[in-house]
This record gives sequence, C-alpha cells and structure tokens, in this order.
Amino acid sequence: MRDPYEVLGVPRSASAAAIKSAYRKLAKKHHPDSNKDDPKASARFAEINSANEILGDEEKRKQFDRGEIDADGKPRFQGFPGGGAGRGGPGGFESYTFRSGGGGPGFGGGGGFEDILNSMFGGAGARGARPGGGSPFEFDTGGVGLDLDLKVAMSVTLEESVKGGEKRVRLPSGKELNVKVPAGVTAGQQIRLKGQGESAPGHRPGDLLITIQVAPHPFFKVEGSDIRLDLPITLYEAVLGAKVRAPTLGSAVELSIPKNTSSGRTFRLKGKGLPKGDGSMGDLFVTTRIVLPDGNDSELEALMTKWRDRHPYNPRSNLS
Repeated sequence: MRDPYEVLGVPRSASAAAIKSAYRKLAKKHHPDSNKDDPKASARFAEINSANEILGDEEKRKQFDRGEIDADGKPRFQGFPGGGAGRGGPGGFESYTFRSGGGGPGFGGGGGFEDILNSMFGGAGARGARPGGGSPFEFDTGGVGLDLDLKVAMSVTLEESVKGGEKRVRLPSGKELNVKVPAGVTAGQQIRLKGQGESAPGHRPGDLLITIQVAPHPFFKVEGSDIRLDLPITLYEAVLGAKVRAPTLGSAVELSIPKNTSSGRTFRLKGKGLPKGDGSMGDLFVTTRIVLPDGNDSELEALMTKWRDRHPYNPRSNLS
C-alpha cells in the first residue's frame, strides 16, 4: 500500500483531529455506494480505510513513523541482533552449509565439523549429519521453526461483509490475488488460502491468513447484529407527516413519518440488520433528526414568532 500520509493527503505533522477529518471526507467521497459506476472505487475506499487504521491509531502511527511497521501494518524485518553479513536465505534466515573432513578456513586443519559438534553435545552428533567421513553436514533450518504463514489484513465495506463478494488483495511481495469473501463475515474472522504463504527449500509452502476488517460506515452504526441510522427530516415533515426514503443495507425503503414526530423518535425496521448466528437477521433502528434549512429565513422566523406567542409550551418542564 502507498504511504498512509499520502493516501489521506495529510502532512506527517498533522494532528489526530486533522487525520480524522481527512479520513471522513475521503471515505464519504469514495464510498462504493456513491460511486457504483466506478469499478476502482472499492479499492480506493479500502486503501483509505487501511491508511486510517495506521494513522488513526496513536500507537500504530508512532510505530510507522519509527519504521517498525510498514504501510500495511506488518512488522519490518530488523535483522538478527549482533548478526554480521551472511548469505540471505528464504524468509530472512541465513543459510549455511558446512563440510566435514580436512581443515577448512577457521577450523585450523584439525578434525571435521562433526568432531566439534560431538565435543559440544556429548558425542550425540549433529542432527542432519550424514554418516561417513568427508560427507557434507547440512544445517537443518527446520529446527529453527520456520513460520511460513503469511498474515495480511483486508478491509471490506459493511455491505460486502453482509452480501459477500470478491476482493483483490495485494501481498507484501507485490503479488495480487482475488479472494472470495463469504456472505455474513464479521470483523476479526480469517480466510485461509492454502499454500499461498511464503516458501523455503525443503519446506511445504505456508498459508495465507487474511484477517477481515470491516470499515466504518459513513452513516450506519453497528451494534451487534443490529444497525442504527440517524435520518434527517425537515421541520414540515415532522409537523405534517410524510413518507421519506430511508437507506438500508439492501434497497432503500419508504418510511412513514407520522404527524407531530419529535426529533429523536426511533422506528424499528425488522430484519433489516446483520445476519445472526442462527440464520435470522437483526433489525435496523432509524432515529429521526429534525434539520433546519441553512442560513437565516425571515419568513420562517416570523412564522415561529407568531406561533410561539399563540401556542407557548415548555418541553423541559419535567427537568426542573
């Protein structure tokens, strides 16, 4: 992934508030629901969320700035403590081959390498040594416990976590794979791709472990298997009643707003939430928020002044 500062378009000195603001603006602009005709919107949206996962977390941001993790949040290889230059082997390990019999450089012309190991390990010999003088002794890297599994994170939208689909994931090596995301996947679950991890001579290839991260939604809030939505309505819709379109994770629905609906009233849309473990669906809770028009409206002010003088009331009377 690109440098997260570059993805969010903020300088390295940006404050946490500036990063949060930049992320929200970009997430809203590039959300796949708002760019259905753009096939690259989903990839941009995932990249924006991955960048925010680094810079939006104070500790991860410090680790990235110190060079301890890369743009994908993976630890950078720092080398082995006290290690000198060696021949690099797969997975960052150094590989060595020792030959017995005759004094090679550094062995002073004495006994073979097996003799040295025998003296160190009580004559047990070296694991991997081949019987017979003059045969090569191979250092068995299997004893080190090579972990060839490759772990990456993949961000999906809330809609993708419900419906499933196919995503393209980029590995640290630059290789890209198409990954099938099962419907109903949740944050923290892993997808295992056999044999797609790292490789080393003499070892079976590791697996690719993809940890699912569900990106924050611009207007839905997840609470278990339920979803909450703040729905803006006008003053006249609240007073007179109306039918308004409300988004869901599927197609939008028409919600009936009764007359004299107060801001903060919540409506329940059964079965419009997230899948449950038993196969049923959670609910969508829609809360109305009365929104006044921008700017000053003298006509509205005159109307409210007249109405206030004729119909005074105090909705906070029970708080005193």
